[in-house]
Amino acid sequence: MDERLVQFDEKMQKTMNNLSEEFGSIRAGRANPHVLDKLRVDYYGTPTAIQQVANVNVPEPRMIQIQPWEASMVKEIEKAILTSDLGINPTNDGKVIRLLFPELTEERRKELAKDVKKKGESAKVAIRNIRRDANDSFKKLSKSADVSEDEVKELEDGAQKMTDKYITEIDKSVEAKTKEILTV
Repeated sequence: MDERLVQFDEKMQKTMNNLSEEFGSIRAGRANPHVLDKLRVDYYGTPTAIQQVANVNVPEPRMIQIQPWEASMVKEIEKAILTSDLGINPTNDGKVIRLLFPELTEERRKELAKDVKKKGESAKVAIRNIRRDANDSFKKLSKSADVSEDEVKELEDGAQKMTDKYITEIDKSVEAKTKEILTV
């Protein structure tokens, strides 16, 4: 691959990684500890990820168990979960917090599937914007006399092929996540 294309390929790969992280935070009926990734708790005045102040595990397919390393963190973690958009009420016994994931309703599954498609479309737009930036930079190269028009055309073709590859990947991951969500 041409070194002038590498930087744009890296940006497109970062977009894919971001999409994968977003899909990981969407719950699909089963307990997934990644739904807690974006939650922060106040740990001695510092917003900290729950995974850094507690042991998070999945003992059953529909339950996440959070065991804080300090007993004082139980209330903080519980408060962070309640104020989040998870839509799950935590239960605690003073030492361990449990999150029980209820069965998703058909309506909620369809909402989540729409959300997945929206996130996929946003990722596609980001990929296309990266392609546009790449093409703009190649056109600027052609204005400086050291690059031929044929070379610029090859670079633009390379950017288009990369774009097509990532768009196909996005479509596949959207389809897979939608299928996962709609499966009862």
